[in-house]
Amino acid sequence: HARGLGETAFLFMALTPGKIFLLCWLVYALVLNRALFRRPPRSRNPHLFTRRLQSPLSLLVVGATGGTGIEIVQQALAQGHKVTAFVRDPTRLPLTHENLQIARGDVMDQASVNAAMRGQDAVLCALGHKRFSYPTHILSEGTRHLLHAMKIYEVPRLVLESSLGVSDAAGRLGIFGTLIAVPLLLPFYFWDRRRQERLVMHSEPDWVVVRPSVLTNGKARGEYQHGNVGSYFLPTRVSRADVAAFMLKQLTDDTYLGAAPGICY
Repeated sequence: HARGLGETAFLFMALTPGKIFLLCWLVYALVLNRALFRRPPRSRNPHLFTRRLQSPLSLLVVGATGGTGIEIVQQALAQGHKVTAFVRDPTRLPLTHENLQIARGDVMDQASVNAAMRGQDAVLCALGHKRFSYPTHILSEGTRHLLHAMKIYEVPRLVLESSLGVSDAAGRLGIFGTLIAVPLLLPFYFWDRRRQERLVMHSEPDWVVVRPSVLTNGKARGEYQHGNVGSYFLPTRVSRADVAAFMLKQLTDDTYLGAAPGICY
């Protein structure tokens, strides 16, 4: 017994500070990704999915000044939809169109969300932020306010942009994302993404949660993988333009209602 303890102590002493740090980091990264994992809820009753939508639609786009949000607005207008862009700073959305309305507000303010929600047929949410270094509830609380307003005005469908690496897609951002990017840069952000998804998946409207891989500003290819996608080893990418196109498709395509498809090349 004493010999075994001595060997264990020797092996531990043989580890350099750098190796000890790497070992601790690996444990932390794996524990974090395991904590981010959760099984999706059971499929909802099919009879709930009876509110079919047909183009053109009146759409509320949340996060309209972000990379994906701008793409959604532009593509939705090109498809003939009427778009209300919900933004905090209208100057960050330099677009004009006869079917575009700008609604100034903040997702953390229920009153402004309610005002923008009136008369909408569906909501496309590309909400995001850059407050990565400390815990926030912007994604989850903002989505809670959206869901509350949707219930008040009986808006039937929500398409939400989330990310691979969350819930049952945990670990699917490749080794770099799983062991470095998420635990080092995005632990608080992804934890709030998890809360956000949970709120949506237990909500009343018809919903689709879209989980893209690493986002790029490339042009739309029109060809991409979707569904149970991503990789535990190699990083994958997809353009915001293709994500926007896929999200808009979910307004009138019931394939993924009540599900959370990933999307990547």
